[in-house]
Amino acid sequence: MSQIALHDLSSITADEREELMRRAEDNLAPFVEKVLPIIEAVKSDGDEALVRFAKQFDDAEFNPSTLAATDADFDAAYAELDEEFIGVLRYSADNIRRFHEQQMPELMWMTEIRPGAHVGERFTPVDSVACYSPRGKGSFPSVTLMSLIPAVVAGVPEIIVLTPAGPDGRIDPATLVAADIAGVRKVYKAGGAQAVAAAAYGTETIPKCVKIEGPGSPWLAAAKVVLSNRIDPGMPAGPTESIVFADETANPDIAALDTLIEAEHGDDSSVFLVTTSAALAEQARAKIPDYWQEMSEERVGYSATVLGSASGGIVLCNTSQQAYDFINDYAPEHLQILSTSPREHLPHIRNASEILLGQDTPGSIANYMMGPNCVLPTSGAAKTRSPLGVMNFLKASSIGELTREGYQEMAAKTSTFATYEGFDAHANAVGELRRKAFGNE
Repeated sequence: MSQIALHDLSSITADEREELMRRAEDNLAPFVEKVLPIIEAVKSDGDEALVRFAKQFDDAEFNPSTLAATDADFDAAYAELDEEFIGVLRYSADNIRRFHEQQMPELMWMTEIRPGAHVGERFTPVDSVACYSPRGKGSFPSVTLMSLIPAVVAGVPEIIVLTPAGPDGRIDPATLVAADIAGVRKVYKAGGAQAVAAAAYGTETIPKCVKIEGPGSPWLAAAKVVLSNRIDPGMPAGPTESIVFADETANPDIAALDTLIEAEHGDDSSVFLVTTSAALAEQARAKIPDYWQEMSEERVGYSATVLGSASGGIVLCNTSQQAYDFINDYAPEHLQILSTSPREHLPHIRNASEILLGQDTPGSIANYMMGPNCVLPTSGAAKTRSPLGVMNFLKASSIGELTREGYQEMAAKTSTFATYEGFDAHANAVGELRRKAFGNE
């Protein structure tokens, strides 16, 4: 069995610490070169290119007439799934919807900042969005719910789902049911870079969209970079990453168990157990192989690769401040704080997309059930970006309105400002020429 890596921050070099910060998507250059011909093919050949690439990359065979899910496909998906699981999808969707409804801002507000000067904002949804649901290492109806529901709550008029077909040429049935529960029935077979190109340019079947959201492979991320001048690429959401922070009061068995949650996603994940307790580090390190006995060979392989490398394992810190500094520098997608007093640590955390407090809040419940979005910024983007939510599907317009009183107070000052910057028309629009244009009003 693989050895769990132990990184002692008191003894590693600055370069070694920097290596712990690296993510799978830090260098997309090799993928950018590879996605260029894919993008060009979709731009020129449309549906035919999507069918060709589905066969090439996903070993999925279908013809262009079946790119879009039909009513019969939705009916078959419901018939295929267990009723209990459909009930779980509905329960999850309800929690996600309740959370995102609370996020909705007041759609318009105005305030009078000076006599006769009224300013405010109005929020309107983006015109269209493609929500991507990946399928490379499994199917993710959870991502389907998480990406669609805030778009529906925000009121986006055109919402589509793009997802790779399986080897049978079909769309994952749980993804179809999740989309229907969320309120979207426009679901199309398209994966990776070709999906981004289809959304950016449109094809005979797939409508062009102004934005794409959703996590995926480096191929998807590279295509988003290349096409960022054609479509809003949304947040950076690549391979999963997490930190479990456990202080000396935490249960080492729980720390080991919860560290494995995100580590099983794939060998491109990044997962650390960060602790100030050497005893807890050793206990958790010894316990993880026991939990591997209760996992499939595939998931053990993924987590063993991650936890045995510079992309994962256990990080031992001398002090809580050293742990906080490591977490804030890393800016993880997922952060779980294991402590008898987790809220005491919370004020010290600035950079984390999701923060889960305490031993009864494992990441798996957050990923599926709790309501806050599980589509989160990765690769350190938590330093400047927020989780997916309704604001990703809304845009603000500033609004201003002056009465004559408000105009008269600001006009002379505006003329002075415009004259200083050398803009004659700006100054003229608030000076004597404007007064003459109004005549005797």
